[in-house]
Amino acid sequence: MTDQPPASTPPGFGPPPPQYAPQPPQPAAPGPEFLAVDKHNSVVVDASGVAFEMYDITVDFPWAEIRSVHYKASPNGKALMVAVVHLDGRVYECVVNAKPRELLRGWFAQLAWVLGYHRPMG
Repeated sequence: MTDQPPASTPPGFGPPPPQYAPQPPQPAAPGPEFLAVDKHNSVVVDASGVAFEMYDITVDFPWAEIRSVHYKASPNGKALMVAVVHLDGRVYECVVNAKPRELLRGWFAQLAWVLGYHRPMG
């Protein structure tokens, strides 16, 4: 076998330039989180905003796009109804069933506290 110099790397191959190199994962955002979930739907409130999942469709609302968040019990008292009012006035709603019904009281207390933490002015 003859000694040959190592082949050079063709242009376009090799490690990415520093600005395109993979970044380490960001740590989780600080602050409390709220999660209400049933068989089909869920509501998540955390430092990034509000997320609704309804029948495997997820919609995220960052805090910068939210005018206000409202919540109440359903008329029959068996579900949590959460509404997000977008800056442009559109309203999005998600309903999560509470089984057992006592779970709803806990959700109200926790949701009020989490919303107050992330949105102290409303």
